Amino acid sequence: MADLPLVLLHAFPVDARMWRPLRDGLTMRHRLITPDQRGLGRTPLPETGRAPSLDDAARDVLALLDKLGLDQVVLGGCSMGGYVTMAVLRAAPERVAGLVLIDTKATADTPEAAQARRELAGRAESAGVSGWLAESMVPNLLSAETRQTRPEVVEAVRELIDSQLGAGVAWAALAMADRPDSTDLLAATEVPALVVVGEQDTLTPPGAARAMAESLPRGELVVVPQAAHLTPVEAPAMITEAILGWWPFA
Repeated sequence: MADLPLVLLHAFPVDARMWRPLRDGLTMRHRLITPDQRGLGRTPLPETGRAPSLDDAARDVLALLDKLGLDQVVLGGCSMGGYVTMAVLRAAPERVAGLVLIDTKATADTPEAAQARRELAGRAESAGVSGWLAESMVPNLLSAETRQTRPEVVEAVRELIDSQLGAGVAWAALAMADRPDSTDLLAATEVPALVVVGEQDTLTPPGAARAMAESLPRGELVVVPQAAHLTPVEAPAMITEAILGWWPFA
């Protein structure tokens, strides 16, 4: 169990490059696997003929574990990556030895939030993402302090968003809009779980993270000060320390 790999799934609408600031610190102690999810980064969007669903994203993760010969892993993700993590847990709980849920939530979208995702998907599909998606999302992804004092972080996030293909962004947005509530799933999960949230996260706020941690039978909560929704980008050292300090598999 001490050698369990750590699989981290990235947020929306970026790709696995968001984990680069954590890689050196985490790989000193653990094998780290950070795949691009379908349609984002370097992973193509397959033509399935099915409506977008996080169940397919979960099957992608399980296929990767099979390819790597991994029976069990510690699985986690940030934002959308957390939603996919819960989909994997629903599909194959025996593959998940522990959870790392970062700036995410167990509840489904409200009808208003789901509609906003569908509208975003329509625009991304028809016009791509360059010139508008980063502009609309960065204020919610990064704290005001980061946006004012760390232009290099802002630019890095903008570049990650601008580099995505509209079709992949649209697929992910539609899949998230239709995801189920996972509150009961987490409440029945007995594996160790770390829940991390930025103190200034307005998309998946600390209250939601606290409720999620309290619902998990073996949940622990870490609140990252002066950070918003992309804590691994804003505070990579703190996220690394939180994961290494929590790791319960001695």
